[in-house]
Amino acid sequence: MKLSQIRLARLRVPLVTPFKTALRTVDHVDDVVVELTLDNGMTGYGSAPATAVITGDTHASIIAAINDFIWPRIAGMNIADLNDICRFIDSAMLHNSSAKAAMEIAIYDLWAQSLGLPLYQALGGGVDTLKTDITISVNSPAEMVSDAKKAVSQGYDTLKLKVGKDLQLDIERISAISQAVGKDISLRLDANQGWNAKQCIKAIKAMNQAGIDFELVEQPVAANDIAGLKTCTEQLDTAIMADESAFSLAQSVALMQQQGCDIVNIKLMKAGGISKALTIADMASVYRSPCMMGCMLESSIGVAAAAHVAASRYQTIDKIDLDAATLCQINPVIGGVQFHRADIKLNQSPGLGIESIPSLTYL
Repeated sequence: MKLSQIRLARLRVPLVTPFKTALRTVDHVDDVVVELTLDNGMTGYGSAPATAVITGDTHASIIAAINDFIWPRIAGMNIADLNDICRFIDSAMLHNSSAKAAMEIAIYDLWAQSLGLPLYQALGGGVDTLKTDITISVNSPAEMVSDAKKAVSQGYDTLKLKVGKDLQLDIERISAISQAVGKDISLRLDANQGWNAKQCIKAIKAMNQAGIDFELVEQPVAANDIAGLKTCTEQLDTAIMADESAFSLAQSVALMQQQGCDIVNIKLMKAGGISKALTIADMASVYRSPCMMGCMLESSIGVAAAAHVAASRYQTIDKIDLDAATLCQINPVIGGVQFHRADIKLNQSPGLGIESIPSLTYL
């Protein structure tokens, strides 16, 4: 079963409400979709969003990386040679992690299909259901309270609050939400690099003293401020999670070795695909470091792949932030993983279980 054909497409899906962080505001998902076909007609799918402010990847760079560098390295290879294929994808060029991730997702989809197993089972087995948090975009305190209360009414028991634009206003936002939803709802903060270490420590201690506790604080400082991240980790009782600071496999392992954070956030688009994400999770189990499985603002294709990875490593990846699919107005994918608010149900059909994607615009 050899790789015989590739087609690229764009997939655009509107969001229910605009997605706002300290870095950007977005009102739709816009993915590059990879459609790979074997010589027996079997088809696998992968995808990647353009997240230039985080990964540096644009739609044009993803398309060029796949067409000009990655596909020529693996065309004609046997899908059974999974490790070699992933090695060639990774070595085709430097950086371009989103393009590599999109290709690997499609490859792993085909590989699991060739085995007749859902992807998480092909990866060693695990759980078949997950529960995600939901992101509350940064807005005025009143808007964020309204969004938080709506999420709780829909069955979410964990909220990820976007902050990082204005420290004093952030404290007002969080205090208002905490009072509105009560102590039974778990709160996660994501500053998206919006604070420095001093601001983070001041804010979290002040809110702790006011009786507001958090499950974790995600990437409070700039990605390259490893010293600041470690300072927050050492001086706060609240768990500190690295996201942009744990971009690659090497960075993630270094943080574990240095105890520079309490939790590592794994994302396929940062890691460069499933193979590296699995290695990060397996290394985390060695260092006894818990992980979160996260995602970019992307379609249900990539989120489904992340869910399968998380399910296969559920003992280490014990925190789930895979809400991007439910932030969209529709799920454009027929078949595969089912996303219903906080609940994620993995497919039992082979691979990612995707039957078709009617709204693709082929390039």
